Amino acid sequence: MTKDQAVFDKQYQVFAGKLRRYNGESWLTRILDIKTNLLNLRDLFYVLFGVIESWFLLRKLRPDVILLKGGFVGVPIGLAARSRFPIVTHDSDALPGLANRLVSRWAIIHATGMPASYYQYPAAKMRYIGVIVSEAYKQVTPALKQSYRQEIGLPTESPVLMITGGSNGAQTINKQVAEFAPGLLDKLPTLQIIHQVGNGNETIYGDYSNDRLKVYGLLANFQQYSGSADVIVTRAGANTIAEFGIQAKACIVVPNGLLTGGHQLKNADYLVQNKAAIIVEEGVDGALLSAVEALLADDSEQKRLGDSLHSLTKPHAAQALADILREVAGQGN
Repeated sequence: MTKDQAVFDKQYQVFAGKLRRYNGESWLTRILDIKTNLLNLRDLFYVLFGVIESWFLLRKLRPDVILLKGGFVGVPIGLAARSRFPIVTHDSDALPGLANRLVSRWAIIHATGMPASYYQYPAAKMRYIGVIVSEAYKQVTPALKQSYRQEIGLPTESPVLMITGGSNGAQTINKQVAEFAPGLLDKLPTLQIIHQVGNGNETIYGDYSNDRLKVYGLLANFQQYSGSADVIVTRAGANTIAEFGIQAKACIVVPNGLLTGGHQLKNADYLVQNKAAIIVEEGVDGALLSAVEALLADDSEQKRLGDSLHSLTKPHAAQALADILREVAGQGN
């Protein structure tokens, strides 16, 4: 292990707290939610403690640059750093998170996952680099798709539908798919379905089983399964969409409108404006099944959607962000 590797392997912990709020809630609902308000009050003190801890930690480490990727865990460090240490932020979603907005005035550069027009940061400080995606994801050619299918034991020529709500699953989507999947498998006798339901949700289908239905809590080598699919039903998280964009996948997107700030709705709007995915509103009876059936039956639309999504996705965001960090770190030398 080199000296530099030893430095990067060292981890530190500080207190942090989150502000719990849900898109679409009325102010009256928020005021009457005593439990949530008490948790928010407690976490305010966590943030204050975290700022103090971060201040001492930063004085000790003297970092050349600080990267804040969003999320409440970065707020104490960002507030402690302020103008004392250079800050770079990165937002994946079309709607900047509250954490990055709180520290934005002190940032040297704002790296963005979506075009600059979606953000209210100073234009001179923004760099549109895209969303960071693992190197395991690559554009899926017909040959690579067949290879993935052979590796995970799927027929190479059958249509494949994949449903994923992320590592925790998506209860509404899970329930809808569990209701229509048996009939869909009967209607399409060669269809294969891969359903990642999230840990603890593996019994969503009850006693029903079918050799052409594969149900998983979590998936190792996720890129092989998504790369094997012809059509993917997914949420509108920026990272997930970017992964499928790199792979050039045809997606049916069901945004979660309750998440903070409605950021998945903003992400979905971006896809709609660029005609890069089919958007289905959550909870509309029959809408998801209709979209799935229509897209499974239309190979040309699958290709068009996959190509459109791929064209929106920047493939080297991690390298671009690394270059920015080196640039900012070098300015202090």
